[in-house]
Amino acid sequence: MEIKRSYQAAIRWHHKKGGKLGRDIAGSDGALSSSRWTLDSRVIEDPDMTSLDYYAIEELLTEDERAARDRARHFVQEEVLSEIVPCHRAGKFPEHLTPRMGKLGFYAPYLKEHGCAGLSYTAYGLIMQELERADSGLRSLASVQGALTIQAIHSFGSPEQHARWLPGLVSGRLVGCFALTEHGHGSDPGGMETQAKRDGDHYVLNGSKCWIGNASIADVKVAWAKDEDRRVGGFVVEKDAPGFRAQDIEGKFSLRMSRTSECWFENCRIPAENRLPKASGLSAPLSCLSHARVGIAWGVLGAAIDCYETALAYAKSREQFGRPIAGFQLVQQKLVWMAQEITKAQLLALRLTRMVETGAARTAQISLAKHNNVSMALECARKARDMLGAAGITDRYSVIRHLMNLESVSTYEGTHDIHTLIIGRDITGIDAFGG
Repeated sequence: MEIKRSYQAAIRWHHKKGGKLGRDIAGSDGALSSSRWTLDSRVIEDPDMTSLDYYAIEELLTEDERAARDRARHFVQEEVLSEIVPCHRAGKFPEHLTPRMGKLGFYAPYLKEHGCAGLSYTAYGLIMQELERADSGLRSLASVQGALTIQAIHSFGSPEQHARWLPGLVSGRLVGCFALTEHGHGSDPGGMETQAKRDGDHYVLNGSKCWIGNASIADVKVAWAKDEDRRVGGFVVEKDAPGFRAQDIEGKFSLRMSRTSECWFENCRIPAENRLPKASGLSAPLSCLSHARVGIAWGVLGAAIDCYETALAYAKSREQFGRPIAGFQLVQQKLVWMAQEITKAQLLALRLTRMVETGAARTAQISLAKHNNVSMALECARKARDMLGAAGITDRYSVIRHLMNLESVSTYEGTHDIHTLIIGRDITGIDAFGG
C-alpha cells in the first residue's frame, strides 16, 4: 500500500474500516497493527503494515505472549495516545490510567500470586515495549509499581505483608514507590546515609531520597535504609506516616509525564512489622533493579521502533529536489542502521528473557541488554530527529519526546558507564569501581 496519500483519501479509508482517528484497527486475524503515519498531527492506522520485525521474531513468540503484547498495544492505541501530548506539555501523568493498567495485569505480570498475571518474562518485556512505544513515562510507572515495589514486597516480605499490600498494588488501587537513590548517592547506593533505628515496637527513619517516582503520592513506599548494624534493610512507609514529606521535582525536560520526587524522613515512625524480614543487605534492592532493567531492555525497543517508523513514513512522504527524501542514499543509510540495530536489540532482548525464564541469566547479562538497547534507542531517536528536520523538534511527532525521555532512561537503573563497569568486571574479573 502506498504510504503517501492525501489526507482526504486517508479519512475515507479510515471511515470505510469503521475506525476513527487515533484508534488502531484489527486485521483479519484479530491482531493489532501499530504502524501509522502522521497527517495534520493526527494518527492514521494501516492494518496492512506491521511493526518492524525484520527477522520474523513473531514466530518465536507463544500465543500467550502475542496476546499480552496485543492487549497492551490495543490499550495504548485506544486509551493512551490521545493523552500523551497534553500530559507531556503539562508535565502530568494521567492518574486514571494507574488502576486501568492494574486491571489489565501490567504490573509485575511475570509473578503468579496475589492477582499477578503469571505470564512469561518475554510477555512482560513485550508489554513494556508497547507501553514505551507511547511514552517512557508510561513504562516507568509500570516498572516502579511492578518490578520495583511489588517485586520488593513479594521477594522479601512476610505472608502477612503480602496479603496486606500486594493485592492493592497489583490492582493499581494503591500507588507504590521504591526509594533507594539519595541526593549524594546515585551510582553508589551502598553509600546511603538514611538510617533506621529500632525504638520499641517502631523504627525511626532519618534521611532523604531523590529522583523517586511517585513518592509524593505513593500509598506504599518501600524505603531502603541502614539499621544499627549498618545492614541495608527495606521498610514500608505508608501514606501519611508522621515525619515523612515529599516534593515533586520541577523543571524537567525529560520524562515530563512521570511524577518524580525528592523526599525526607525526619524522625519518621513506622511500625516494626513494616520491615521486610527477608531483605538483608544491598543485594535485596539491587535484585529488584535487575527485574526493572529487563523491562527497560524491552521497553526502549518500543521507543526505537516508533522513531524508526515515524522517520520511515516521513521520509517516504517528504519531497525535496523533486522526489521523496527516502530515495537519497544518506537517508537510506540512517534507516538501514536503525532497522539493523533494532533487529539486533530485539534478538538480544528475546534471548535475555528466555534465559531469565530458565533461571540462567546473570546480572551482567542483564546489564549488557540495558546498556546496548538504551544507547541504540537513543541513537535511533537522534537519527530520526535529524531526518525530520525542523518538524522533528515539535511534538507534532513523537520523536523529540522519545529523544528527551531516553536521555533519562540512559541514566536511571544504572548509568551507561556504570553498566560498562559491571560488564567489564564480569569479563575481566577485575573490579574497576572506585578507581
